[in-house]
Amino acid sequence: MIGKLTGTLLEKNPPEVLVDCAGVGYEVQVPMSTFYNLPALGERVSLLTQFIVREDAQLLYGFATVAERAAFRQLIKIAGVGPRMALGILSGLGVEDLAQAITLQEVGRLVKVPGIGKKTAERLLLELKGKLGADIGSVPHQTSSAAQADILQALLALGYSDKDAATALKALPADVGVSDGIKLALKGLGK
Repeated sequence: MIGKLTGTLLEKNPPEVLVDCAGVGYEVQVPMSTFYNLPALGERVSLLTQFIVREDAQLLYGFATVAERAAFRQLIKIAGVGPRMALGILSGLGVEDLAQAITLQEVGRLVKVPGIGKKTAERLLLELKGKLGADIGSVPHQTSSAAQADILQALLALGYSDKDAATALKALPADVGVSDGIKLALKGLGK
């Protein structure tokens, strides 16, 4: 319904901001990553928004980037994750960090966010796998093929560090198959 707001920033009270759009003030909840990048009071601001209607409230959430809003939308689709928790996750981790945690299935990163326990973190990783990690954010281990992605996951599952796995992956031919790639990577790491 309301997809974007552009107006004058009147108030900043984390995590809420007040944006004046042609004489109408909109209260907008924003993640801290957006909040820190807001202009000074009285200046123009533009926020992508997500409008949520509940039985007891109508809430507007704002985001500085398309990636933040897309991540928020994916998070609120998960049972048990409401807008407040999704905002907390995006405030505790950036979109890129969240995408990397999902791609690498790192429960530890999500548990560091206030309000997220181990079981919730595991459920988030399971439900967001393939939906958020690959498409949103710039994950350091961007691979040129599905085979390389599988090789990377195998090396990480075997206990190699991100750095070692990425280094081994760079040394492989671009068109290598999964099984041959794992063997070659393990040989390279064994030296």
